[in-house]
Amino acid sequence: MMRFVVIALIVLAVWLALLNAVRLLRGKNIDWTGIATMVGFVALAFYLRHVTGMG
Repeated sequence: MMRFVVIALIVLAVWLALLNAVRLLRGKNIDWTGIATMVGFVALAFYLRHVTGMG
């Protein structure tokens, strides 16, 4: 029972942190193209590592 309470508190804290982060990001002027490019390069690197086994 104690585990469920601790897990519920952790989930609640993560949820509140995500809501706060989204609220902060909404007000900022962010270059989403640059962020998408960075995420794409990282995803491509992981994919190529998985396919070729190198890296």
